[in-house]
Amino acid sequence: MKRKIATIALCGLSCCVLMAQKQLDITVKNTMKTERTAQPIVINLAPYGTDICQAIVKMNGQEIASQLDDLNGDGCYDELCFMADMPKKSTTTYNVELLNSGKPRKYKPLVYADMILLNKKVKSNNEQNLFISSLTVENGTNPYWQMHHHGPAFENELVAYRIYFDHRQTVDLYGKYRKGLELKETQFYTNKQQKEAGYGDDVLWVGNTFGLGTMRGWDGQQPTLLEDVDHRTERIISYGPLRTIVEVVDDGWKDKTGNNAFHPYPITMTTRYTLYAGRRDCQVDVFFRQAVANHQFSTGIINIKNSTEYSDHEGLRGCWGSDWTVSAKDSVGHKRETVGLGICLPMKHVVSEQPANKDNYPYVIGGIDKAMRYYITFGSDNETFGYHSAKDWFDYLLLWKKDLMNPVVVTEKLRQTKSE
Repeated sequence: MKRKIATIALCGLSCCVLMAQKQLDITVKNTMKTERTAQPIVINLAPYGTDICQAIVKMNGQEIASQLDDLNGDGCYDELCFMADMPKKSTTTYNVELLNSGKPRKYKPLVYADMILLNKKVKSNNEQNLFISSLTVENGTNPYWQMHHHGPAFENELVAYRIYFDHRQTVDLYGKYRKGLELKETQFYTNKQQKEAGYGDDVLWVGNTFGLGTMRGWDGQQPTLLEDVDHRTERIISYGPLRTIVEVVDDGWKDKTGNNAFHPYPITMTTRYTLYAGRRDCQVDVFFRQAVANHQFSTGIINIKNSTEYSDHEGLRGCWGSDWTVSAKDSVGHKRETVGLGICLPMKHVVSEQPANKDNYPYVIGGIDKAMRYYITFGSDNETFGYHSAKDWFDYLLLWKKDLMNPVVVTEKLRQTKSE
């Protein structure tokens, strides 16, 4: 009988453990004299255990959308994310429950991502169906033409991006006329009927340029592509509903120029692109397995033909211009696209701001230990909700940098832990 009672007690204890809760108060403060919208609030979950199964976030007693992400694929959630809109000079407290039972809550998707292998049996460019979440290739293998839209693509209601799966790894752009998610239907290749219905399209020709903020090597005179890589991986870490996360891993990257002064030994570089709902900018995090303080790299933005440039010479640079998105022989059915581009770099990593050349507005980057974060952004003149002149675009870039340099202040307090 005692053994039976003990067993029942243990079962009860197990049930309690399974329903354990941690309750947090997350206080968010906007110190600026302007309203802040679509501010990502990201909570590191490491201090709260590895057994979190779901999260509930409330503001003023009302549940709001949130997202749990496993960043390293170990089966444990690493971060909780939700979005905040803040009046000027205001403070808001959010109540968070972390539970170790159940499944993540489902909310309306405000972002989308896909990665698709080309199915030659499907003739339509926007009905491809071989969806994958990750692909790793060996040195010398180029899957660019086997990947539909050439690599992973991701979007929110304002903008869409894609990352080329080859030695360029270029960030390319899809602009919109109206707000909304489109890639599930267009798959980056808008057909005639979709164009007539107001869907967006590719708005940038990139070639071997930086495109928008692609990280490259540096040989002392010019950018170098990521050609000699032992293994190259591209994957989608998160599909939403509030942010997409796409990652590129270059394992064993060696500089083929042989200029050891700038790239002295093989490295492993991971580039992570995070796009949040309601924001046209994309957060770029670059991680290195080895310390790379002695390496130099390059990034920047494409020099669109006849574009106008802006720089504050403190890490913010942009341009506004128009060009074809395809070659002359393929231009039937296309038009010149006008776009604004922007990049914002931490000045501590800017070795030099290089003069514009025929391809790029370049920077030389260095002094990185093992990680660096920067931001990229763009707008299409097609947008009914966006910017339509160089002046307006450059004014936006200044406000954008001010927003980035003055993040909302987030504090966490563990209110209580309880079991049910």
